[in-house]
Amino acid sequence: MPYFDAASSAPLHPVARQALLAALDEGWADPARLYREGRRARLLLDAAREAAAEAVGCRPDELVFTPSGTRAVHDGIAGALAGRRRAGRRLIVSAVEHSSVLHAADAHEADGGTVTEVPVDRTGRVAPDAYAAALREAPDGVALACLQSANHEVGTVQPTTEVAEECAAADVPLLVDAAQSLGWGRTEGNWSLLTASAHKWGGPAGVGLLVVRKGVRFRTAPPADERESGRSPGFENLPAIVAAAASLRAVQAEATAEAERLRGLVDRIRARVPELVPEVEVVGDPERRLPHLVTFSCLYVDGEALLHELDRAEFSVSSGSSCTSSTLTPSHVLRAMGVLSEGNVRVSLPRGTAGAEVDRFLEVLPGVVARVRDRLGAPRRAEAAAGRDRGPCPEPELVVDSLGKRCPIPVIELAKVIGEVPVGGVVTVLSDDEAARLDIPAWCEMRGQTYVGERAAERGVAYRVRRRA
Repeated sequence: MPYFDAASSAPLHPVARQALLAALDEGWADPARLYREGRRARLLLDAAREAAAEAVGCRPDELVFTPSGTRAVHDGIAGALAGRRRAGRRLIVSAVEHSSVLHAADAHEADGGTVTEVPVDRTGRVAPDAYAAALREAPDGVALACLQSANHEVGTVQPTTEVAEECAAADVPLLVDAAQSLGWGRTEGNWSLLTASAHKWGGPAGVGLLVVRKGVRFRTAPPADERESGRSPGFENLPAIVAAAASLRAVQAEATAEAERLRGLVDRIRARVPELVPEVEVVGDPERRLPHLVTFSCLYVDGEALLHELDRAEFSVSSGSSCTSSTLTPSHVLRAMGVLSEGNVRVSLPRGTAGAEVDRFLEVLPGVVARVRDRLGAPRRAEAAAGRDRGPCPEPELVVDSLGKRCPIPVIELAKVIGEVPVGGVVTVLSDDEAARLDIPAWCEMRGQTYVGERAAERGVAYRVRRRA
């Protein structure tokens, strides 16, 4: 069964498996003890730290191992904010950061701090000038800025080098979340802190990296202990750490060749999906992106149903649709980008993916999307064509009551009636689904209609669409 969700967790690399098994036999003792078994464990831990530091591009004494990538993010943000409390209490983040960063930002606000969120463009990329403006225009002192190296949902690579330069000029440290990119190579630039997670590159789960450059003010939140320079308390999971470091070195050694191969497969998906499936939006930066990841959204499709159908066809993929979320709100990444969220599919190919698996995915996908659309009563392509009149005396304005209905039903109902108003007429869709705020404007852009705007209604929100010739 093809597994196409490496961005969530990559399959264990063979080198990681070998190192893990070997370290289970050799690295079980306490590396803080001076007897023989402890010294052997210490040698393994030091070697793992040196290997990881070389892969990151830092000094070994700047890097500590944490119990997860999320823990590394939380500890890194909290420590940097605490260490620079005198400089200010403002935290700057991008609108598309991983939820671990945004949760840390929420906790900072709850503790009395302030947060500035830097917007992104429609490809999901921040502009260095926007970070410079946020630094320059902050009404109070900025303690820390955060920026991911590459986005986990759409694959867009961020300009971390340029943003690091802006931060350095403002004397503000930059924390880079490199979870998605470290397996493909170092994060260049004058960053101050860096975090990553081993299971993203094919290492075992339960190992994160936190790097704090020398000279960066940092204070670990108590209680702390003597392990990992006092920055990550608790007994080290040495076998997993050894496996994580060994696999990181292995995947980076393979990265150039594998990136070129997977980029070709992703290019095939990016080109063929819009040809094979009508009404699809491929999202993310088409050029500055991770080599193994592609995301697209399908009009008139329930994301959860689409993922279930692909699972039945033996393909494991992910989604940012609200229809697959327990909160029924679209992905914050798609929302920040302002792109279609319904029927969202993220394909992230693990190393070793065969071209035949991608070809079969492309064969299966059109039928899967068509079946889901038929079940939902979505308009067929000819029926949804812009400008189709339904009668000799069309109404100048229609109201569609979609209250209580979830994505993509409000958009389907809009598409079915748009031809019943004359050119220049308006359809108002009443909806209490958060996804409608994204999907109705996105539908207008894809279908050549004019999105007038929204206003509060007695229940929910009224979204107004003007029919355009």
